[in-house]
Amino acid sequence: MKKVFIDGSAGTTGLRIVERLESRDDIELIKLTEENRKDSEARKKALNEADIAFLCLPDAAAIEAVSLIDNDKTVVLDTSTAHRTNSDWAYGFPELSKTAEEKVKNSKRIAVPGCHASGFISLVYPLVEKGIISKDILLSCFSLTGYSGGGKKMIAEYEDAEREELLNAPRQYGLSQTHKHLPEMTSVTGIENAPVFIPVVDAYYSGMEVTVPLFASQLNEGYTVEDIKNAYKEKYKGPVVKYVEAFDESGFVSANKLSFNDGMEISVSGNSDRILLISRYDNLGKGASGAAVECMNIVLGIDKTTGLEI
Repeated sequence: MKKVFIDGSAGTTGLRIVERLESRDDIELIKLTEENRKDSEARKKALNEADIAFLCLPDAAAIEAVSLIDNDKTVVLDTSTAHRTNSDWAYGFPELSKTAEEKVKNSKRIAVPGCHASGFISLVYPLVEKGIISKDILLSCFSLTGYSGGGKKMIAEYEDAEREELLNAPRQYGLSQTHKHLPEMTSVTGIENAPVFIPVVDAYYSGMEVTVPLFASQLNEGYTVEDIKNAYKEKYKGPVVKYVEAFDESGFVSANKLSFNDGMEISVSGNSDRILLISRYDNLGKGASGAAVECMNIVLGIDKTTGLEI
């Protein structure tokens, strides 16, 4: 039986990981008391006792946690931004390639992808890989998320019975174009220019819909929208990430269709001239906690969907 420690288990991501693991009989959760969960010595002891440690912490605290580990046994799964562009760490999106999955399986250090970044990368990576689009392409990305993506503070704001009127409508953010997910969106896909990124949070709990629009003229010569669909069909066959022919729900696409689900759906809409690449999933599922547990399952050499809702 493997010992697992969740450093930061009181946060939104940590709590969802606990929910997925506490009923499993193949692992033993190492738990700290409320008074010890921020104590460095208690955390250090737990981190070094663990076979697998999830870090659900701010960047600086995640970096500190890694420094507390003094053995070569503990596998670290970091859900923060701190290590996502570090080439010494495996990037925790195993569906991107066999190489990516093997690196996750054999690594002691795994960076769990960001929620917005997961959708963008799922859409753009295969097109760069196949040569359908060039690395110097200029892209934009629209991402709609539920308020749980903002953590406990934002959840409390939205669930306050007397919340302010502004919270009742969609709210765009990341206005400075310096969103923390942009470096990994650029680095992992291999594109040379960060996309113009439009994240929007709305008054529903969870679920995410990421859209990358393309003009057919942006595709490399000889490629069409059918080549895009075929690239997705070839790469995303499930069980976690799968291509679907159409999202159309009477002319709409619901961003919370996969709320509380750990899978991801990829589809292509639009027409032969103006193309919409769409990725739909749960910001707390494949966008965070579910992705982390999937990576743990791969490390353990068991079915990657164990304990997940697919």
